[in-house]
Amino acid sequence: MRVLEANWNYPNSIRTGAGRIKELAQACQQLGMQAPLLVTDPGLASLAMVKDALSSCQAAGLRVALFSEIQSNPTRENVEEGVTIYRAGNHDGVIAFGGGSALDAAKAVALMAGQDRPLWDFEDVGDNWTRINEAGIAAIVAVPTTAGTGSEVGRASVITDRANHIKRIVFHPKMLPSVVILDPELTCGLPPHITAATGMDALSHNLEALCSPYYHPMAEGIAIEGVRLIKTYLARAVAEGSDLEARTQMLVASSMGATAFQKGLGGMHALAHPLGALYNAHHGLLNAILMPYVLKANRAAIEARIERLSRYLDLPGEGFDSGFDGFLCWVLALREQLAIPHSLASINIDASDAVRVGQMAAEDPAAGGNPIPFDAQQYSLIFTEAVQGRL
Repeated sequence: MRVLEANWNYPNSIRTGAGRIKELAQACQQLGMQAPLLVTDPGLASLAMVKDALSSCQAAGLRVALFSEIQSNPTRENVEEGVTIYRAGNHDGVIAFGGGSALDAAKAVALMAGQDRPLWDFEDVGDNWTRINEAGIAAIVAVPTTAGTGSEVGRASVITDRANHIKRIVFHPKMLPSVVILDPELTCGLPPHITAATGMDALSHNLEALCSPYYHPMAEGIAIEGVRLIKTYLARAVAEGSDLEARTQMLVASSMGATAFQKGLGGMHALAHPLGALYNAHHGLLNAILMPYVLKANRAAIEARIERLSRYLDLPGEGFDSGFDGFLCWVLALREQLAIPHSLASINIDASDAVRVGQMAAEDPAAGGNPIPFDAQQYSLIFTEAVQGRL
């Protein structure tokens, strides 16, 4: 088992390796923080890793405080409460600590700390981002504890609008965390089913970025290697949670997926976003279930790319009519190995809202990167097939 440690400066300053969490206080001080607010979720707040992080910051002379009222699909209300705590405590930076939901919420708190307009004014539509007072965005140190969303290298947050039952994306280039700590030891306690779902989320990011029709060869290269790392290490991380090499490589693959998807996402996310808002289901699990159905629907447009990817992954070619068939078979086998359900019905989602889901998916920003511009009716059909488990 290899010990992997490195410092990178793309797309931001990333410190990778076991035990690097000990550098948290130093990272905060490097950014000029004296009173950071650590934002996480309720489940992590009671764990030793968060208590240790707070203690290390306090020992370094930082006046650190904790905010942990974050839902699994964070809402505008969560963000607003965090901003209230931030301002009341006269904080000067944010430590985003946790899975994708905590990181997204923390980045939104950092964004809103110095704004005087409501959150939805900054939704990623048109040039809304130019309304933001850049000087009011707080510095961010990001510490992911799951290998899935890659939010630590992203410039946006996905926040649920409860009033309208939709997810909105809030964006600004300076929402990109200044320092990232990828410490695999923080992910070793993840249960196998969460490791699996978040890992499949990372796969969806790399895969949709690769298949997006937009021109970005650098992102394509990152995405292809990200898929290879997941093929090699995800099952290992699920089977043996203390495997630090596998945990490190999955954290890296997660960051790679989020770096690559500036090229675009697609139908998996276009469907997962409304389903997460309507059913409060786990985002990574939704992408994992939807994956083969969306791949099949896009086959005509992505077959050549998937053929190339299949060769890079050294997938077996014998017994399949094409590299696409072999790749789809691998996805299905991986899902079965990881105990990912085959249908949305398995997680209590039925097809009664198919028309609404189809319309929401067609209007979702992620739909713009899908290889085929599906309309609402086509998304409804893909959704219904995923509910029924019919490939």
